[in-house]
Amino acid sequence: MAIMKKRLGDLLVENGIISQEQLEEALVEQRKSKRKLGDLLITQGYITEQQLIEVLEFQLGIPHVSLFKYQIDPAITQIIPESMAKRYQVLPFMKEGSKLMVAMADPLDYFAIEDLRMSTGFRIEPAISSRDELTRAIARHYGMRDSMSQMMVELPSQEEIEETEITDEDSPIVRLVNQMIQQAVSLRASDIHVDPGENNLSIRYRIDGTLRTERIIPKQMQGFITARLKIMAKLNIAERRLPQDGRIKMQFDYKMVDIRVSSLPTMHGEKIVLRLLDLSTGVKTVDSLGFSDWNAVAFQDMISKPYGIILITGPTGSGKSTTLYAALNQLNTESANIITIEDPVEYQLEGVNQVHVNPAIGLTFAAGLRSILRQDPNIVMVGEIRDTDTAEIAVRASLTGHLVLSTLHTNDAVSTILRLRDMGVEPYLIASSLLGVVAQRLVRKICPDCREEHAPTEQESIMLRRYGLPDRVIYRGRGCGSCNNTGFRGRIAIHEVLTINDHLRQMITESASIEELRAAGKAQGMVHLMEDGFLKVSKGITTLQEVMRETVSH
Repeated sequence: MAIMKKRLGDLLVENGIISQEQLEEALVEQRKSKRKLGDLLITQGYITEQQLIEVLEFQLGIPHVSLFKYQIDPAITQIIPESMAKRYQVLPFMKEGSKLMVAMADPLDYFAIEDLRMSTGFRIEPAISSRDELTRAIARHYGMRDSMSQMMVELPSQEEIEETEITDEDSPIVRLVNQMIQQAVSLRASDIHVDPGENNLSIRYRIDGTLRTERIIPKQMQGFITARLKIMAKLNIAERRLPQDGRIKMQFDYKMVDIRVSSLPTMHGEKIVLRLLDLSTGVKTVDSLGFSDWNAVAFQDMISKPYGIILITGPTGSGKSTTLYAALNQLNTESANIITIEDPVEYQLEGVNQVHVNPAIGLTFAAGLRSILRQDPNIVMVGEIRDTDTAEIAVRASLTGHLVLSTLHTNDAVSTILRLRDMGVEPYLIASSLLGVVAQRLVRKICPDCREEHAPTEQESIMLRRYGLPDRVIYRGRGCGSCNNTGFRGRIAIHEVLTINDHLRQMITESASIEELRAAGKAQGMVHLMEDGFLKVSKGITTLQEVMRETVSH
């Protein structure tokens, strides 16, 4: 095995992909950590997974397989048990006589190949696939299969749900629900939708902002799955006529996942939506939010001020909370007393006092904010300004020596000023308190594994030239196994940052129109949302279609 690993290292050096020094450094680390050399080199940033695949494919003749192109027979996946598939990161995809074709993240793992041969009785022929693609494929092809078949056999004939069916960890219902959540986590889904239909139950995952159906489940399973989710979220299992909200904490593969659960009665039963929050990723830094240079300087200047109000705006799901938490994380020092009021508390920040609103007992944003101001805070974060009362208290708090951060639902940065005015906040108060506004959207990033150049169309050229960007080659994702054939993987924010200077303060006090305010913002260097998006297009981060979809439709 060590010889084979050295051969991989030598191949990478011979092809000029890494230096001899980098190889030696990685081999020293490998002896300490016992990790695979390929994984170490990728983690250390010396090579990309695509470079590793190409070396193995062209130098050793190991075929590269894109699993999403194969319709894999479930009978073939049953040849290798799920536990073994996960342990070795392998998936059987084709059988020819006594030969079993197996996709592997590490096709040089001869211990795994020998173990698979002994376990299955087949001659194993390895092919290489990206680790990300394999994780998705294993989750999909094993996933809920075993529990579902067992559940169909063991499904109780009576309509009443037995408590043990939804509480016993070994019951097929419990395993099915756990696998449904685990699969969503492995696919990096942000939400799971359990949608009741007239004749079946749909399980849909939202990945990179887009919903897709992952599985259709027989209608008779609906009551069991709904009951199990409600038990996990500590909801009232007997109440089916009113909406309910709850929370679940689970651990998968050493990752702690926080899940917000919402149930809603519909014509065909209760619809349940689970919002997944991977706590292991932690809070982002301001530097990792994707701000362009000018916007980064403007935002850093805002949050360095001792008092005033900063607003983050955008529709639901545009990453506002992520930006707020990143700012709080930077401001979180020993000398600062930071208090937040949120609905709900998403990330727990060490050293920050976080309050969860509870309207049922009168703890609204406005009531909580009044109490917070009696706790001698330096910095206050209000999850969302929803009404006039909260807006006025937040604005007045920012005028009495507090730095206030909050969110609003507006289309762009400038219209936030009008929204506050419409909520009844006096123009002179807005002018005196507002430090700046950040409007943002999330756009999908082009998958790095299948990114390719293409010449812009005539329409794309016109758009690029209109914003003063070079009319040259741009990029798109071809579609591959790593991105589930979508051409996109992950998301990045595009921003519009408006800083309030003396000229704008005078205009706000005089109740200037939105067109006048927008022109003044532009004159001082404000970059429009679409313009910031096109800048990221020119850098090959996203596509024009993505930017247009997120900026024109809102």
